[in-house]
Order: sequence, then C-alpha cells, then structure tokens
Amino acid sequence: MPEAMVAARESKAANGTTQQVDVAVVGAGFAGLYLLHRLRKAGFTTVALEEAGDVGGTWYWNRYPGARCDIQTIDYSYTFDPDLEAAWTWSEKYATQPEILRYLGFVADRYDLRRDIRFRTKVTEAKWDEAAQRWQLTTDNGAPVSCRHYIMATGCLSAPKPPEIDGVKDFKGEVYFTGRWPHDGVDLAGKRVAVIGTGSSAIQSIPLIAEQATHLTVFQRTPNFALPAHNGPAPSDRMSLLQGDRATYREQARQSMAGVPYPQQTVVSWQLSDAERRERFERAWAAGDLVHILTQLWADQAVDVDGNKIVQDLIREKIRAAVRDPETAAALTPHDHPFGAKRPCLDTNYYATYNRPNVTLVNLRQEPIKAITASGIFTNGRSFDLDVIVFATGFDAMTGAIRAVHPITGRGGKSLTDVWAQGPQTYLGLTVEGFPNFFMITGPGSPSVLSNMAVSIEQHVDWVVDRLAALRAAGFTTMEPTETAQAGWGRHMADCSTLTLHRLANTWYTGANVPGKVQGLMPYTGGVGPYRSICDEVVSRGMLGFRLTGPNGAAQCNDGEVVRLQPDVRLVLNLLATLNLPPIESMGAAGARAFVNQFNKGRPAGRPIGEIVDGTLPGAAGPLPYRVFKPATPGPHPVVVYFHGGGWVLGDEQSDEPFCRDMVRRAGMMFVSVGYRHAPEHRFPAAAEDGYAATRWIAEHAAELGGSPGPVLVAGWSAGGNIAAVTCQLARDRGGPDIAGQLLICPVTDCSFDRPSYNDNATGYFLTRSLMDWFWDIYCSPADRTDPRVSPLRGKVAGLPPAFVVTCEFDPLRDEGIAYAEAMQAAGVPVEQLKARGHFHSSFTMVDVVITGAPGRMQMAEALRRFAGLPPEVNRGDENSHGHTSPGHKIAAAAS
Repeated sequence: MPEAMVAARESKAANGTTQQVDVAVVGAGFAGLYLLHRLRKAGFTTVALEEAGDVGGTWYWNRYPGARCDIQTIDYSYTFDPDLEAAWTWSEKYATQPEILRYLGFVADRYDLRRDIRFRTKVTEAKWDEAAQRWQLTTDNGAPVSCRHYIMATGCLSAPKPPEIDGVKDFKGEVYFTGRWPHDGVDLAGKRVAVIGTGSSAIQSIPLIAEQATHLTVFQRTPNFALPAHNGPAPSDRMSLLQGDRATYREQARQSMAGVPYPQQTVVSWQLSDAERRERFERAWAAGDLVHILTQLWADQAVDVDGNKIVQDLIREKIRAAVRDPETAAALTPHDHPFGAKRPCLDTNYYATYNRPNVTLVNLRQEPIKAITASGIFTNGRSFDLDVIVFATGFDAMTGAIRAVHPITGRGGKSLTDVWAQGPQTYLGLTVEGFPNFFMITGPGSPSVLSNMAVSIEQHVDWVVDRLAALRAAGFTTMEPTETAQAGWGRHMADCSTLTLHRLANTWYTGANVPGKVQGLMPYTGGVGPYRSICDEVVSRGMLGFRLTGPNGAAQCNDGEVVRLQPDVRLVLNLLATLNLPPIESMGAAGARAFVNQFNKGRPAGRPIGEIVDGTLPGAAGPLPYRVFKPATPGPHPVVVYFHGGGWVLGDEQSDEPFCRDMVRRAGMMFVSVGYRHAPEHRFPAAAEDGYAATRWIAEHAAELGGSPGPVLVAGWSAGGNIAAVTCQLARDRGGPDIAGQLLICPVTDCSFDRPSYNDNATGYFLTRSLMDWFWDIYCSPADRTDPRVSPLRGKVAGLPPAFVVTCEFDPLRDEGIAYAEAMQAAGVPVEQLKARGHFHSSFTMVDVVITGAPGRMQMAEALRRFAGLPPEVNRGDENSHGHTSPGHKIAAAAS
C-alpha cells in the first residue's frame, strides 16, 4: 500500500469562526476513526481533533525499533464490517507498527474519514456552556469548536511520562523517547547507547538496538516478566476458527473475559500434578500468546498467590536458562509482583540479548543513577560515556491524555482535574458526574488495558453512539450520570479488584509509575463480557444511573446502582438464570436431594487438610453419621460442632465439605460435621434434638476424636445455623455441655416472613421465599413454629455463649439473622455481626467459586479462635482463593 495513502491532511478550519458540530472527538486512532464512521452513519455532524499529523493514535507516535502489538492481529482488528476484514490481510501474527499504521490509513481511506479530521490540532480548553447546553472547545490551530457532545478518544497509552532524572538537558548527545520516536528513524550504528527502562517498549527495542550499537547499556529499576512472541504467520488453528465461522468467533471474543475467544479455564492449580502443570506451561510458552498464558494455565493463576507463584517460578527457570551470567539473570528476574499484575511483555530474543558482549545491564536498585552529565550517565559507582540516551520510561496511563486537555470544566465550573484529585471517578468508565454529554472511550473504570483494546473500543463506541441516537430520538439534549451511580460503580470496581492480584503490584495500572499520582487500580478487572452485559443492563433498565434533560424542562432521572451484588455472586446468579433450572420446591424431597447431590459433584472439593475421618454417634433417636475434618498442624485442636444447611430437608455431613475444609485450614481447629435427621421422614423437633444430642456426645468424646477436651464450639449455615442457635439454648437450659461460642451463618431464627428482606429478596437469589415456604411446610406444622426449638428468636436469649452472626444483603433470611444478633446483644450476650454487602445466602459456602466470600470466612475463623481462647492469627495464604473463571463450568457441569 503506497505511503502516500497515509499522507497528513492539516486543518483547513478558518481561524475565528466557531465550528458548529453535533459531536467533537479528540483523537484519530482506533477509537477516533470508528467513532467518526459510526457517528456519520447515525447522522451526526462530527469533527475529530488530532494533535498528530495523521491518523494512527498511539501507532502514529510509537515508532521505536521493534514496536508491535501484543495481541494477535487477527484479534487486534476492526470487526464491524466483514467486507473490511476480507479486504485486509495481516502479514504476521503480531503486526509491526508500520503495518498497523498502514492498516489504520487504509481504514481512513476506505470510509473517507480524513475529511472530518483536523490534524495538528490540540484542544487547549474544554468548557461546558450551561446556557447553550453545549461544550465550547478552544484549540491551538484553527477555529474553536462548539459541540453538543464531547468524546475523548485519546487512548490509554498516549501521554509519555517525562524523565525523572536530573541533567537531561545537560547531555550533549542525542536523546530519544520511545513514545515520540522520530518519524525518519534513528541511526544508532557505531554509537554508545543507553536505554533507561525495561517495560514493554524497552523489551521490544533493546534486541534491535543491541544489533546496531557499538555498546548498549540498559538501566533497569524494575524487572518485568517477558515471554517469547514466536512471531510468524497467524496460527493456522486460529485462522481456521475465524474463517470457519467469523460471526461466532467474533461474538465469543466480545463475551470473553479478555476480548479474545478463549474458553474459561476451570481447573485450579492444586488439582494438577507438577508434571501436568509443567506440560500446560510449556505448551503456553511455545504458543507465544499473551492472553493464552494469562488465562489458560489454571483458573486460579490470576487470583491466588500460590497458583500464581507456580507460574512465576516456571518463568524464572526460563530466564535463568536463557541468560548465561547468573548475576545478570538474577537482576532480570522479577520478584516484586505477581505474574500478570503488571502487564507482561512479548519479546523476540530479549533475554538472550544480555549474552552479547556489547550489552551491559545496570541494576538501579543496587546502583541508582545520580545524574545525567554532558557526556553520559553517572551512577553511585560508575560513569558511562554515551552518544545516545533512549528513555523507555512509559506513559501517564489512562488519565494522562485526558487530563492533558486542561482545563476540562463541567457543570458549575467544576474542573475534571479537581474532581479527579484523589483518583479518577467515572460511571462505567464512560462518563463523569457533573460533566454532561462528556464521554471517554476506554476510560478509567472500563476493561481497556486489561483487554483486547480493539474489542473494547468497538463496544464503547457502539454504546455511546447508540445512546446519543436514542437521546436525540427521545427529544433529550443532555445525558449525565448521577452521583449515586458513580459512587456505586466505584464500589463495584473495588469489589472486582479484590478478586485479583493487581492490588499486590505497583504498576502503571495503578498510576504508581508517575510521581505524585494518586494510586488506585484504574482499569475494570471484571472482564470484557461481564462489563458488556452491565452496559447493556443500564440501557434495559431505562438508562439506570443517568439523568436526561431536554428543552422546556423535560427531564428523566432513573437513579440507582447497576451492580450491587459482588461481581462473582452476579456471575453465579446470572449463570444459574441461564440454566433455567426447575424450582427446587417443585422436585419433591427425593428429587431435590438427588439434584443437590449431583450439583455438589461439580464443585471444587476444597484444598487438602490434615485428615478426614467418618463415624457414627448416638443421636436423639438412633445413630447419626458424622465427618471429622482435622487440620494438618499437630493437635489436639479445639472442636467445632458443625451443622449443614438445607432447610432441614436436604444435605448431609458431607454437603458443606468445601466450607469445612476451608475453615479448618484458616482457623486451625477441628470441625465435626453432623448428619442430623431430615424431614419429611423426621419432622420437628428431630433436627433440633439431634443437634443437641450430637453436641453433648462430641463434647464428651472430644479427646477420642482427636480434639481438645473442654468446651466445644458450635457453627452452622442456614438451617444448620438454626440448629446451632437452638443447641446453645438447649445446652444452657439442660445443664450443658459447655459451649465456648457460636458461629451462625445466615441462620433461620424465626417463622415469620413479615420482615423486609423476605420481600426485597423474594426471588432471584437462589434461596427464595417460595423455597423457604416449602422447607417450613415439610419440616414443621404451623402449630409448632413458634417453639424456640425452631424459632430461637422467640426463646430466651440471655446467658448464651458469645456469638458471631453472619448475614447477607441479598438473602431472605437477612433481617431475622440481624434481629437475633440484636436480641442477644440487648440481653448482654457478646455479639459480633458481619453484614455482608453484595452477598447472597450461599456466598460463604461456595468456596473457590464465590471468591469474595474469603475475607468473611477469615473473619469467622478469627472469631472462632477468640471464642476458643487462641491467638487471633489465622491462615491468610489463600485469602484470594481460586479462579473467578470456575463458577460457570462447575455450575453448568452439575446442572447437566
């Protein structure tokens, strides 16, 4: 394709006369070009303002040696037009910067986009005009612009970070920045070159610079993980998938976690042998695919410290094998962040480059730069004479290019810089409260840099343009998020981030690379597909979280939070909804038991513990099965008598095994799970009496079971929480046994359904009002329901053991659990409550599926240890448990 086709067209706008358009777009890269195309098709008058001399965005500026994309080019492409896809063929698996730039020029020409772009034009101020209901923009080249809607398509990696080293201006040699590389190239042959930085641009450029330079000195502060790209033609298997069914391939990418059509991994690391893990890793290493190695090894690699460390260690082996000098290899080996928490790099012979005799690595952690002098670089130990210094120091990512337009002034004179003084706040990563008709493409708070940007850009552009068209059709002129919606999105962002290991790394994802920048994880970590569904939900729920206004006082405000559930809870519930399972209460007791047993077979079993022993004990009317879960640490251990959930109808001593295993590991205590009798075969008060009888027997035989003699503890979930609470009352009234504390998780405490949580959470959260009706009808006749042995809230609550009561926001039983905690506290019982925001009835027992339940289980373990008089330390090693990619497979497998 002739280079002339991407020749620059400068602004022809006349000075002085304001250019009036419906929409102004800043940027002419991937996002800006697609915006122009979509807006034009939707009938909006549009202008794009681009600081560069031509289209390309970040690919216009980043022309350093070796610059390539790190997403395979068959995925890093526009998908909106099948004819466009057919008209362009990529030459390599990972295209070079010149080829990507030619591609964007090809797109601009194919759709005649340059006629609406003002090149070499920088927006210097943007201000909302309340009276005109328009944005007024000033520029450094040509006419100002007045627009109804203002869209930032400036890219996430387009604002270079200035060097932080004194003396740059004193250096007499050549200075280059990878993010602003000269367009006519740089001749480094025969020169002494320094590269400062070892991020993506450095890792790509260092091997090529080393081939040209007389000597290359690399100054590294923080090593990064890199893996070989194995570049070449696009992989035949991927090409076959795309060419065989293009529509399905692209749709799978849109619904995936990372914007590339890979399936969700389901197996966690500890379920694999060492040999199996190594085989998976070697296959991924040979594939040379960033998304593959980030998502396809095992489900817990991005969320669990132990699962991630396995990947780290395997990559460290590769580094040591590639770099001959042990000291250099050690310096190149990262130890300060989990793999994937900082963006890994794709390389071509990066590590092998350090075996060249003309390459030196300087470890700035041991030998920091003191100054840049006229002749080179001076560290605290050496002086390096140089001809060229290359700064590969990265970008002010995600917010830098947006804030470069200064000031952006919204409603009431609010400056975006001031609003974001403590970090970016957005709704959906698209909009900002107080800034009407202001949009960001792949802004902070969206998947953006954690995704295939091409997929995320198309989704954002389509959503924004569709919303503007709908706004116009409805007669409204402005659109702005509410404070409630924006604050809720911030909480959801934080909830998502707790699922990942990103919080353990200081990276440009968090702004840590820019001095003085407030740190916080900026991209949305919940995944491309889930994010897309949330954006769609905003629309389907009547533009939830937005205020719309129009002429003559027309207004619509549908205030609220689009996501109140924890992200993994939302994923689980959405998946359950798609399975169209029959209501449990429609199955009959036998059918429901069979369903639950089959369902449980598809879940993760839980991590290994010390020992599991089965036995029987004398219940109130015959033998009962039990299962003992023992810690791996030397005993004896305090004993917790545990009662499973299931509405007095379902479950057994094994049904809550993942929860028992997890609590044993965390608390370092022994759990004895009791298989009490069930209705309808054994109605009230069978379960209550079995609970008391089992607790008495276990207390008397604690030492024989391997536990510590002395008071026991009781715990239970749901109906099991009911039995645990009742057992404490019966033990008090019947002269023992001594109970040191009670852990009640989402307990049934009363027969009344009149509390708000039964109405608020009647449907949609797995445990429904209808199912609770069924459980009560099977277990207990109406005449008996006020008996304290089934409604402990109606009994005497004074003199009970200390309690830790857990309730979940989206649980019909929420309010009665809180009421029981408050009643005990009012009666003088020491009580702690955990009111779990965003959780549902099963959150804490779905170990390794609902990962956000892990911190709550840690609090439960701490409470049990306090009740037992033990030091408060608990096992926190798997606080972020195993992969958020596992729920879908486990639930679907069980349901099938």
